[in-house]
Amino acid sequence: MERVTARYYIETPLEIEQAAEVLAGEQSSGTFTSVPGETEELKKRFAARVESIESLDTVQEPSLPGVVSDEETYQRANVEVSWSIENFGYNLPVMISTLQGNLYELRQFTGLKLMDLEVSPSFADHFAGPNFGIEGSRRVAKVQDRPLIGTIMKPSVGMTPTQTAELVDTLVDTGIDFIKDDELMGSTANSPFEDRLEAVMKVINRHADRTGKKVMYAFNISGEMDEMLRRYDAIVKAGGTCAMISLNSVGLSGVKKICDQGELVIHGHRNGWGMLNRYPLLGIEFPAYQKLWRLAGVDQIHVNGIDNKFWESDDSVVKSIKSCLTPMLDGYSILPVVSSGQWGGQAPETYRRTQTTDLLYMAGGGIMGHPGGPAEGVKALKQAWQGTVEGKSVDEMAEIYPEFAKSVDKFGGARS
Repeated sequence: MERVTARYYIETPLEIEQAAEVLAGEQSSGTFTSVPGETEELKKRFAARVESIESLDTVQEPSLPGVVSDEETYQRANVEVSWSIENFGYNLPVMISTLQGNLYELRQFTGLKLMDLEVSPSFADHFAGPNFGIEGSRRVAKVQDRPLIGTIMKPSVGMTPTQTAELVDTLVDTGIDFIKDDELMGSTANSPFEDRLEAVMKVINRHADRTGKKVMYAFNISGEMDEMLRRYDAIVKAGGTCAMISLNSVGLSGVKKICDQGELVIHGHRNGWGMLNRYPLLGIEFPAYQKLWRLAGVDQIHVNGIDNKFWESDDSVVKSIKSCLTPMLDGYSILPVVSSGQWGGQAPETYRRTQTTDLLYMAGGGIMGHPGGPAEGVKALKQAWQGTVEGKSVDEMAEIYPEFAKSVDKFGGARS
């Protein structure tokens, strides 16, 4: 019988083997005490199985509260546990409840994080995965051999549909590939979704008729299910190519329902990610997280960026990018979206550490705040990536490209 395997990073005052068995039992056939119905036959078929244990270091203080223990040390380990596919079938919400669920509340653990997971090959027969992914996103945007260059509408909220359309007109005229609503923008008092959609698509369609390239605009459709479906259909009718969803706010089943429609590229924004990941011994790590959204059908997903404005380390960002580019189920491709305080100056380090241009490289302030305006901001980003792939340094690019040089002057010393 096929199995699904999860890898955890744990901390516990118990012996590691005992803690691992508690984890396996709690998330399958067991509970806090023996019960008559848990027969050997039942356990053989449905009990989770501890596959491997790798002991790590010990610490003197617990990472999380809630454990009363006489032990003076807390042990850490990597633990792999597997479940028969019979336990949850191809039901993603129940699978997640199994792999995570009540684990975070068990008193036997002073730390627990889901690090990665592997699903069985038969999942490909039940989940179509991303409809577009990397190659489809490139095809829709008509961009090959370099990152897609994108931006976020700023200010995030407050502009009217007319003001938004005017800014989009400027951006599209620069040759930008991708624009998105901010995650804070849904349907505000002065910018109803339908009005903004109509105003923006008039601009994009007009440019597409002239140039043959339709800029991908990710309209934020996050909301209740019926509302999201109506907005999705409205984008399709208006000639749009992309919808954005706040993944953690909408949830797995809602996102999958939207992805199943199959006509628009789905841009997955992970706002709220910090509450799932920021603490080292609680939550879920990105390699596991992005696989769940790939199964749901998301085409693009945020990964933060090198030297970003948030807490995440460069090592973590690189690991996230590489996890997106790692093949899954023979073709479930997902495009990493690099964002958060980006400008062209981070391109060389991004490329050095990832060796890929399969990215959507997003700059909000890095484009909108360029001294020469958004048009020069877009040009500077394209120059940065062209020079980077050619092996040029930031200083060398600043000597060659005047628009990029202005970016260096403006953003080069912005953060330590």
